[in-house]
Amino acid sequence: MKVYKGHILTVDSKDSVANYLVEDGGRIQYVGKTLPKEYAGAELVDLGPKALIPSFVDTHQHFASFSIFNAGLNVMDAESNEEISKMVADFYAASGKAKTLIAFGASPYSVKERRLISREELDKVCPDKEIMVVKYDGHACIVNSKLLKKIDKQVRELRGYHPDSGEMNQEAFFKVSDYITGSLSIIDLFANMQKAADFEAAKGIGMVHTVSGVGFVGDLDITTEKIFAKSLRNGFQVRVFPQSMDVKVATSRKLPRIGGCFKCALDGCYGSMDAAMNEPYADGSDGVLYYTDETVTDFCKKANRAGLQIEMHAIGDKAFDQATRCLKAALDDFPREDHRHGIIHDCLPTEEGIKICRDYHIAMPIQSAFINWKQEPDEYLESIMGKERCARLNPVKTFADNGIVVSLGSDAPCTSPDPIVWMDRCVNNPNKEQRVSVQQALRMATYNGCYTTFDEKERGSLEKGKIADMVILSANPYEIPAEEIKNLKVEQLLLQGKPYESAREGVMGAVLRGLCSKNKF
Repeated sequence: MKVYKGHILTVDSKDSVANYLVEDGGRIQYVGKTLPKEYAGAELVDLGPKALIPSFVDTHQHFASFSIFNAGLNVMDAESNEEISKMVADFYAASGKAKTLIAFGASPYSVKERRLISREELDKVCPDKEIMVVKYDGHACIVNSKLLKKIDKQVRELRGYHPDSGEMNQEAFFKVSDYITGSLSIIDLFANMQKAADFEAAKGIGMVHTVSGVGFVGDLDITTEKIFAKSLRNGFQVRVFPQSMDVKVATSRKLPRIGGCFKCALDGCYGSMDAAMNEPYADGSDGVLYYTDETVTDFCKKANRAGLQIEMHAIGDKAFDQATRCLKAALDDFPREDHRHGIIHDCLPTEEGIKICRDYHIAMPIQSAFINWKQEPDEYLESIMGKERCARLNPVKTFADNGIVVSLGSDAPCTSPDPIVWMDRCVNNPNKEQRVSVQQALRMATYNGCYTTFDEKERGSLEKGKIADMVILSANPYEIPAEEIKNLKVEQLLLQGKPYESAREGVMGAVLRGLCSKNKF
């Protein structure tokens, strides 16, 4: 039994702040202003200026992909393609027997050349191993000649195929991703997942919602993530969403939810100017809408009738409108009181779409890290869609004011999972009209994430009877100036009342345990 004394930010329905919290056996036994006599002899943890909060939840990430890229080469901080080339050369030299290399985070907007690195430049530093450099937004990549030769026949007739530069977009990118992930060892993937869980835990994240199904034969990554989730003994939680429009992919695995990006992406993104738009971009194009309303509505109706929770990717306003229309049609066809359906990203919502989300209780797992994003700066966004539309991007306060459940996530590996960044971007949004309170931002990063996957009865707030998944922050975010939120540090993650223990262990033993475990996934 432990007693925590200090700033206890409960994130309950009243955003109460307590002075004491008692944990015993992994559960919260008491929360209040004063300490009852029966707990007086328990071990005391005096927080001092620090604060105790619920653990964070990442409500949208590609956990398998993040695990792979986290073990690969991250070039996000490079300031030039020359620097990326040097990084790739060093990575290549240290790659040993690896046949295929993966780098991530290239952006034409954060390097001095203002363009992506090219196939020719990759060939100079990585001539005889396949390499894929994934663009920062996770919707495009650049390949070298070695990899292009390997996959050329599979992608040459697909949209987004650009062999001269080596850039692959749209369906061509998806096909390259399928090839790369299909060539990876499941044993290595599992070990990388263990490392990724440790990385996220260091950021105070105790639960991730992962979207899976990106090219492994038989959707083996979905099965692997499910086994990984069940194998964990340290309290870290994983909720798996299969990225498929085939309802059986979820039901056959006994998953209560379906959706994500890739096959559940209704459009692209701004970095490749293929997010679907109601009004054209500056160059006259209007992006890519991958499916007809009929196709999406049919999927939503089948999934909704099967009792599944649905999530779909929509970045542009045309895609957002399609998502809201189709979810509305599914709920009109088969009304459900507590479905928890959601639309991911919601970067450019429309008034009509927001009204549907409000009236039909459709949630919004958003990525506030996209606000004022170095890899996709405001100057670029304004150049492709104008200032007026940019002013309507990511209206977090509007969502909250309409009673929509907003939760936060990273879209990792697109951004690195960091809840402090998510909160800071919500509280200190450059668009001052869309700023929310610290209390609202903390709720979006904790309780609302648990609510999104029906976990709020056990986790997400510090209340008596709930599981003691908690984070100790370096300071009380309710009391510091808003502009200092970004300086908060995660001091410790506690899961089920215990300090986080590394997920790293022998893969085969973990897999066997995962096959037999009854842990939630």
